[in-house]
Amino acid sequence: MFCRCSANSFLHPIIYYEIRRWGGFVLKPKAICNCFASTLAFLFLCSFFSAAAKTQTQANRKPSPPQASATLEGNWAGSLQAGDAVLHLVLHVSKAEDGSLKATVDSLDQGVYGIEVTAFSQDGSDLKFSVSSVGALYEGKISADYSGIHGTWSQGNVGLPLSFRRQAPGAGAKKPGDAIASSEGVWQAALEANGLRLRFRLHVTHDDQKQLLAALDSPDMGISGLPAVKVSQKLSVFHFEIPVVDGVYEGTINPAKTAITGTWTQGGITRNLTFQRSDQLLELIRPQNPKKPYPYREEEVTFANPKAQVSLAGTLTLPSGQGPFPAAILIAGSGPQDRDETVAGHHPFLVLADHLTRKGIAVLRYDKRGIGKSTGEFDQATTLDFAGDAARALAYLKSRKEIEAHNIGLIGHSEGGIIAPMLVSQSSDVAWVVLLAAPGLKGEDVMLLQSESILKAAGFDDDRIAKARDFNQQSYALARKERDPEALEAKLTALVDSTGMSTTLPPTVLKPQAQVMTSPWFRFFLDYDPIPALKKTQCPVLALNGDKDLQMASKENLGQIRKALQEGGNKDFQTKELPGLNHLFQHAPTGSPTEYGGIEETFSPDALTSISDWILKHTAP
Repeated sequence: MFCRCSANSFLHPIIYYEIRRWGGFVLKPKAICNCFASTLAFLFLCSFFSAAAKTQTQANRKPSPPQASATLEGNWAGSLQAGDAVLHLVLHVSKAEDGSLKATVDSLDQGVYGIEVTAFSQDGSDLKFSVSSVGALYEGKISADYSGIHGTWSQGNVGLPLSFRRQAPGAGAKKPGDAIASSEGVWQAALEANGLRLRFRLHVTHDDQKQLLAALDSPDMGISGLPAVKVSQKLSVFHFEIPVVDGVYEGTINPAKTAITGTWTQGGITRNLTFQRSDQLLELIRPQNPKKPYPYREEEVTFANPKAQVSLAGTLTLPSGQGPFPAAILIAGSGPQDRDETVAGHHPFLVLADHLTRKGIAVLRYDKRGIGKSTGEFDQATTLDFAGDAARALAYLKSRKEIEAHNIGLIGHSEGGIIAPMLVSQSSDVAWVVLLAAPGLKGEDVMLLQSESILKAAGFDDDRIAKARDFNQQSYALARKERDPEALEAKLTALVDSTGMSTTLPPTVLKPQAQVMTSPWFRFFLDYDPIPALKKTQCPVLALNGDKDLQMASKENLGQIRKALQEGGNKDFQTKELPGLNHLFQHAPTGSPTEYGGIEETFSPDALTSISDWILKHTAP
């Protein structure tokens, strides 16, 4: 069992539940939480149809009454009933630099914050937006007094009613009217540690016995509702402890009651940490995101895949000048990826496209079918179908007069690194290929090795890892034989019981897992071997991996890619392991997926330079 997610990972939910039992933060070896960028992305997608999400521990906060306003700007709270689960969502709407509206979504019960809303539009009382990272669409009607929005949340083939109500400015952030201490309310902070910037949200209230209660969220690590103990306030000194991560905080509340200045101690290390009273998460810092105006042309484009009856939407960036230019097609990894390959507040393909275009290389990047502005059904597509879409992207670029038709290459990340050789093995129109963290192993082996790597990095012993591997192998065997989701769920339940995994994999996760494991994509990927296509790849190839990639282990996968290219007789290829980089090509402390959101760097400049230098060498006149 695995996860198709927005971090291009094939991640087994056993990682989520095993690691979640330990709780905690990445600062402590056995305190790795669930993967924000992968496991939680899977749960966010599936939990609309199940009760798989863990209920957030938040203590009896009383909402402020809504205030009507003639604008959508502000915060909107909604509840989505999905089977036995209720997901509490918050929609944050604000103005972008150009004056248009933009938005993000928080899923409070899952600890997923700041999910980017795409294609946000308002036409009178009609509101429409999509969340491309989870393949969701919302369509609703705004009430006349702008106090509510009533509509439908659509995801996959399911439409669920969802209404939002406007929250008063600062709702939940101010000290509650019945507070017994000035520390009560919602607080925000950011902890700088080990090259990471981790945002915290602290909820403080009291119970019927007048005892202070607190819970801590770490949105960049996908944690919500970590319960605090020994919560106290003596005069202006505020104290709490989070035992599951061995963390202690103590600080002083300022006279205005708007900030708490203190220290966070964990694992014997003490760091300064200041909380600010606010209901708004601190802004993500992404210094590599390019700022407009760009020194090149940017064009919204669409192209069709007639065979699949889908229309693909994307962005074409063209260097300044007349051209024609060499060009690259960016092919995203697994999961419901948009054109920027958005993950954990990062936009890797936006950064890569900007870098290459500034170097004189045109770049086409596009939303996957069924995602963003592209049509079609994402849920029913396989890797082979996505390869067909990439082929149409290639045909489209060949039709553009600004592009050198003989100088078009493919850059595939993760699963995209499977698709690129697929296309090359069937077409002579591809001039070169760059493989970024691409699989060289069969699908099952990729998932098994990924699970082992992440569990090992999380501090689990060899016995626990071996048990997880055995369980995974047995679950894959069941998936090969059983195509019916309900029947597979029953067999997985029996397997969980017989292997003593019931505390690791609760029943609520098995139904969505069975649905995923019987999906066309999973059945194709499980047994797909990339080697034959790699052996047929005769154009120049650059294959890069980070040595801290826990999702696509560099040595094993690069080794197989190198071997296949050699055996196939490719005369121009280079494989390179980049030190210190993770699956997203960020410089990372450990490579754990839990770190993705806390790292400010989106794409290593050294990796970007390696890519552009190699392409320019192979596209020079």
